[in-house]
Amino acid sequence: MGTRVYVLDTNVLINAKRDYDAFDLVPEFWNCLIRHADAGRVKSIDRIKRELERGSPDHELLVWVNNHFLHAFQRTDETDIIAAYGALMKWSRNQKQFFDAAKAEFAQKADAWLAAYAMAKRCVLVTHEVFEPNIKRKIKIPNACQPFGVPYVNTFEMLRDLGGIDEQVAATSTKLLNKRGNGHGC
Repeated sequence: MGTRVYVLDTNVLINAKRDYDAFDLVPEFWNCLIRHADAGRVKSIDRIKRELERGSPDHELLVWVNNHFLHAFQRTDETDIIAAYGALMKWSRNQKQFFDAAKAEFAQKADAWLAAYAMAKRCVLVTHEVFEPNIKRKIKIPNACQPFGVPYVNTFEMLRDLGGIDEQVAATSTKLLNKRGNGHGC
């Protein structure tokens, strides 16, 4: 297990809840996030929480955030984060590749602040966005991270580094397979 600290993008929580780690299907994923947040290994930022509050129609996710993950959201008003944000804004303004609307959106949304937090605090940024070298319509998080050497991964890479979801999940899966005849059949 590594010693890196991870900072989560909005899409990590929304996609997990909606697609592959729903609360009722994989509750241990959410417990894993809480345990690692308690240990200071998984975080997010205040602006991501605001983005979730404004843009998420998923009341259940907001309840989970407020009841279990609130302590993981870090403030972005510290001097080192503001300086990193300034460097990102200067970089984005100087990029001829991106449309002006993409630059404006990057300045207004949480993405730039998330990258700034990761840069200032030397965290690994966790997002499902991928680097696109020729994109013009949006400044994706990986496109902003690369010039500054900010590492980024997806949820699954983070979980692998953290040691998986939990040994209990593996033990439970083994018990279920054994009940079903050593994994044969459904």
